[in-house]
Amino acid sequence: MKLIAIEKELPGKTAADFEPHQVLEAKKAWELYQAGIFRELYFHKADHTAIIVLECSGVVEAREVLDSLPLVQQGLITFDILPLVPYPGFSRLFSR
Repeated sequence: MKLIAIEKELPGKTAADFEPHQVLEAKKAWELYQAGIFRELYFHKADHTAIIVLECSGVVEAREVLDSLPLVQQGLITFDILPLVPYPGFSRLFSR
């Protein structure tokens, strides 16, 4: 299943709080990308939060994967998870 995870920084955190964990976060993201779990990674242009496209069995697995990230473990960020389904609209073109 394809899912989108949208990062939310937790209130009261500063850039200094994130700094010690950035290399470990990148290493973990690379590991998950190489495993085929993280399919695409982006940053929102305006607020520099992560947008991740994942391939998991469902929301529960996606939550477990995201909870393994160092910034989540340090209580700096969390994610909203949006499960995706294929667009069914094209079937309207061929069902007549």
